[in-house]
Amino acid sequence: MVKKEKRHKRLKKKLFHKYRLVVLNDDTFEERFSFKLNRLNVFVFTTILSILLVAITTLIIAFTPLREYIPGYSSTSLKKKARMLRFKTDSLEQVIAINEQYLNSIRKVLSGDVKEVEFNRDSILELARLDASNFNFTPSKEDSLLREEVAREDKYNVFEDSSEPILVLFTPVNGPISDGYDPKIKHYAVDIVAAKDAPVKSVADGTVIFAEWTTDTGYVIIIDHGGDLISVYKHNASLNKQQGDLVKSGEVIAIAGSTGDITTGPHLHFELWSDGYPLDPTIFIDFD
Repeated sequence: MVKKEKRHKRLKKKLFHKYRLVVLNDDTFEERFSFKLNRLNVFVFTTILSILLVAITTLIIAFTPLREYIPGYSSTSLKKKARMLRFKTDSLEQVIAINEQYLNSIRKVLSGDVKEVEFNRDSILELARLDASNFNFTPSKEDSLLREEVAREDKYNVFEDSSEPILVLFTPVNGPISDGYDPKIKHYAVDIVAAKDAPVKSVADGTVIFAEWTTDTGYVIIIDHGGDLISVYKHNASLNKQQGDLVKSGEVIAIAGSTGDITTGPHLHFELWSDGYPLDPTIFIDFD
């Protein structure tokens, strides 16, 4: 604390220590004039002078013609000339286009392609001078209905008029299928061979409605994905989610294993149900 106070005192002394600026005659060493200064005065004066210089320079650039001499700023008169030249160029292009159309019509008349009365200079000039305001650009009723339908489809869902729903699901676990979906033997699932402790992932967003141990199939987790779609994962070594948890597509929900009395080794028994009916998971998921 004492050292800090000493530093403050030394700094204060340096700032307010007085100096004298003396201007002398080089021949006679006669004192012409002098100033009393300190470091603080010099710093304040320099800061104020810098601010004034920046402000004056900004005003000159913004409100005076001197900015034309600064690289990057163009002359106002030059801009006006460029604009007038652009208008004249557009007019000349239109005149050239009319003349070319007239000459083409003359060539067709000379070659016998069309009758002379069909093309003449007056009709071409009159056609070129037609004002766009004479045309009715008001959309028809059919056009308005089409625009509304397209806007609605783009805003909400491009597949809303599709007769069949589009279902895209995440692969629950990587591995070959040992037993496929076969409703004839009441095997409403696919058995996927998985490495021990491989992560089991949710096929879609949903809510866990069952996550418990069962005697036959070990650790089982069931997820409701909405729209009457349910996925079932059996024979897990452990579960990472509990009943009521919200899960995202591709989120790890369990660890693959070989639990339960009817297991045949490390694998995942995966079922997919819609509105109470079993679905073949291979139709919606690429297990390869």
